[in-house]
Amino acid sequence: MNDRKASNPPGASGPLSPETERSLFGEILDWMLAPLLFVWPLSIAFTHYFANNVANFPYDQSLREHVATISRQVQLVDGKPVLSLHATTRAMLRADELDSVYFHVLTQDKKLLAGDLDLPVPEFPRQAEMVPGEIYFRDMEYKGQDIRVAYSFIAEPQAPVEEWVLVEVAETTEKRTQLANRIVASVILPQFIIIPLAVMLVWFGLSRGLRPLTRLRNTIEDRDPGDLSPIATRRVPEELEPLVEAFNEMLERMKRNVEAQQRFVADAAHQMRTPLTGLKTQAQFAVRETDPAALRHALRQIATGVDRAGRLVNQLLTLARTEGSEIGQQKHEPTDLALLVREVVEDWVIVALEKSIDLGFESPGKAMITGNPFLLRELAKNLIDNAIRYTPPGGHVTCRIIDTGKTVLLEVEDDGVGISPEQAELVFERFYRVDDAAGEGSGLGLAIVQEIANQHDARATLRPNPRGKGAVARVAFATWYPPLPPPNPPEDYAELYRQSPPLGP
Repeated sequence: MNDRKASNPPGASGPLSPETERSLFGEILDWMLAPLLFVWPLSIAFTHYFANNVANFPYDQSLREHVATISRQVQLVDGKPVLSLHATTRAMLRADELDSVYFHVLTQDKKLLAGDLDLPVPEFPRQAEMVPGEIYFRDMEYKGQDIRVAYSFIAEPQAPVEEWVLVEVAETTEKRTQLANRIVASVILPQFIIIPLAVMLVWFGLSRGLRPLTRLRNTIEDRDPGDLSPIATRRVPEELEPLVEAFNEMLERMKRNVEAQQRFVADAAHQMRTPLTGLKTQAQFAVRETDPAALRHALRQIATGVDRAGRLVNQLLTLARTEGSEIGQQKHEPTDLALLVREVVEDWVIVALEKSIDLGFESPGKAMITGNPFLLRELAKNLIDNAIRYTPPGGHVTCRIIDTGKTVLLEVEDDGVGISPEQAELVFERFYRVDDAAGEGSGLGLAIVQEIANQHDARATLRPNPRGKGAVARVAFATWYPPLPPPNPPEDYAELYRQSPPLGP
């Protein structure tokens, strides 16, 4: 998440890492703190929401009691509402130091029995929507202030809606807001102490936890440049053991490469020592020789020795270039892919017959591309080998060349175990093998195909066989066209050139 100057964790020793490196300490710290910074605002929002709910509950209960008190003062006489609201009850409703309290008792035809006439009135509902005697709540704005309203309807049993009486009590929300703010503050303020303390503890814990990594780095830095012995895993944490084992494997590969180079140098020195010693001996004889015939014989021996030494040097250099994969860097040339693949298929017919597999080849004719014939043979060989390995006896493998004009497609189709779309993206990785594959393989065949395809600017894919079971491997090459010859100059231009005077003074 964060590119920063890599620094040692507190308490760690050793030089600072270069600025181009990523700090593992900072990376872990970022991934631990980023969710916390994301969750903290959510925590504040949820706290505020639940604080408002908690603050509303006791004051809603008070409004509920006020509505119930007024409702008990309303009596229905012959369907007509009669209100007897004492002055003490009115004073009790208005007695509030922080909030303003409003109420009214109203019939459906807007006849005010008591209270504030301009207090907003809800729409009278249908009889099936609300129950007389039940107390309901709503929030709204009144005189530029937010208010909380509790209301109820009074009616005789089975009375029509037109005879219902509305009782409403409303108050402003100052007490609720103050209580909610105190709840939020009591929850949030301690977090300003807890969170920095948690960050410090995380910092300290990471510093202690990454000390084994620092010791491992110091161990590697203190090693002699020529020391390729494996690193001991006795004090290495369990999480770092795969890394150390992989590093030891790399050291082992480097050791084998160094030994191979040393063997090559030793072999070259050994092979060159004999012809050079012979050349020196022949030269010493020639220096001491006085007979012209013997001198010419010694010189001929020297020339022969030089030829042998030159040939030996060329063979050694060729071997070194071959081991350095110089074949893949050779210049590409126009190649008939259809003819090349046909020859490879003929080489694999015996192998396919031994497994009772029908190996076929289809091609419309020539299919010219530019490439390295040796590497293209390796590509076709690996594709056919892969198809035969994953096709059971009695199956079919078909190599197909398709020339679309701009692209030459090499397809190898089989009806073997098949492959899933997810695995089709992974099989080109080195050492990856299909889990349910019955054949034996190293997992390198398609990786080699991918590497050769990349060297030819081609694209290799593997997908499930659309004809049924099995898979289809495809490599798409660009079609090669011979360059057009330059146009011949007109005869009049040639005649004009012959008749033109020479340039210069």
